[in-house]
Amino acid sequence: MNRKEFLGKSITAGLLPVVINGFSLQAFADSPLVTFLGKAGNEDRVLVLIQLNGGNDGLNTIIPLDQYSRYNAARTNIAIPENKVLGVTGNQTLGFHPSMTHMRAMYDSGQVSLIQGVGYPNQDFSHFRSTDIWLTGSDADENIETGWMGRYLDTKFPNFPEGYPNTTNPDPPAIQIGAMISPALQGGSMSLGMSITDPTNFYQFINGTVDPAPATPMGHELTFLRLVAQQTQAYSGTIKSAADKATNKSTLYPVTGQNTLADQLKIVARLVAGGLKTRVYMVSLGGFDTHATQVAVGSTETGAHATLLQRVSEAVNAFQNDLKLLGIEERVLGMTFSEFGRRIKSNDSLGTDHGAAAPLFVFGSKVNGGVIGSNPIIPDNPSPGDSLTMQHDFRSIYASLLKDWFEVSDADLNTIMMGNFNTLPIVNKGANALSENSIEAEKLLSNYPNPAQDETTVRFSSLGGNVEIRLYDQSGKELLLLVNEKYPYGLHEIKLDTSSLAQGVYFYQMINGNRKASRKLVVTGR
Repeated sequence: MNRKEFLGKSITAGLLPVVINGFSLQAFADSPLVTFLGKAGNEDRVLVLIQLNGGNDGLNTIIPLDQYSRYNAARTNIAIPENKVLGVTGNQTLGFHPSMTHMRAMYDSGQVSLIQGVGYPNQDFSHFRSTDIWLTGSDADENIETGWMGRYLDTKFPNFPEGYPNTTNPDPPAIQIGAMISPALQGGSMSLGMSITDPTNFYQFINGTVDPAPATPMGHELTFLRLVAQQTQAYSGTIKSAADKATNKSTLYPVTGQNTLADQLKIVARLVAGGLKTRVYMVSLGGFDTHATQVAVGSTETGAHATLLQRVSEAVNAFQNDLKLLGIEERVLGMTFSEFGRRIKSNDSLGTDHGAAAPLFVFGSKVNGGVIGSNPIIPDNPSPGDSLTMQHDFRSIYASLLKDWFEVSDADLNTIMMGNFNTLPIVNKGANALSENSIEAEKLLSNYPNPAQDETTVRFSSLGGNVEIRLYDQSGKELLLLVNEKYPYGLHEIKLDTSSLAQGVYFYQMINGNRKASRKLVVTGR
């Protein structure tokens, strides 16, 4: 590797602190992982990636109640008591860890998509290698120098960093808040990186020029470094400006310093509300490598893992509440991920060892709430080396978000992902239709009460002409044709009898001319 290649691949390692209201954060706009969606599809949408560092124990996060006896036998010293598991609406086969009360409530309201058995073939079980695979999108037996998001950015930011920022791209494509270990996240020839310094001490980036340097190989490299430094200052200014324009509204955030994940998400909400055009944010929470003392002796629903899951649950809930109060909840999706899960059997140290697949959460007001996949199968007598079987390749999750949230074409998907991966019904595609209408979304199609028990009222707006409204279950099966007739221009209401519907999440869709809109309907117990 020559000096130019070294600079291109390593310049992003120099992270400079950004301080907003006393919270120290670091921007990692260079990371292909967090910038892969910077300019894809709908430019108003934001993706927040939450990395759970260490390998989260999926079996104690989502407990398979339909196999509880086998689950308990496989991990007697750490199993969550059956009467402590948090059951969910519409699905008696599984439940949340008892510390995840907020996340369970979000699930019940249709704001969480739980995807079972996410992993990759031929799990490596190494923290560093598995993380590298997740972030580059490689197979387990290949080493790729480019990040899968870096490959996308190479097509959207030609000649970067020259000419950036500009009037079209004034803000960093992505931001990482807080420090984390990241593998080689790289474009084809150089890092698409940007360091962000403390905005209280930044200098003004004026005209895109740099001080002259000697016309030597080392001088050219110095010129490049000076350009990156100037961009760093410019991006720091836009972040400070956005932070100054917005104030968090949710009162659900824990006291600063008590939950670092909540602290990070609080800043994300503020920057999005402040008008920053950054499309991808990355935050993290460590401590999930629970080989020992995962639970408290004699009280397995408490302990180190319970504390971590509680922090995730309360942080995500406060963040979602803040987005709603700030009026931006329909623009943001979040996703959790961890490099691997844990083994089926617990060990003798009240912990779990490195495993393979695990559940993953995508959350927000625009997800198709519910479960994708089935509970993992627990054998009667699992060996110490047995892991949960993979149901969904993690790259299918990425492809689904690229295609359905950011509207990336199939051809571009195949190039970015270096293959064709199945997509999953994670995103409510009705979100696309709603954003195209001049009528306010809540007036276009809604229902109340929601959640409903025996009856709900569906309110819809017609531009005149025929209106169709159909009810679907989570699998996409049509259950009922509610409306199929002409309505004059204006707002209308119809009653929907939900007394015969089982508890769970449903979807109803309206078609009026070339307009389409979809909404979630949650039916609760009587």
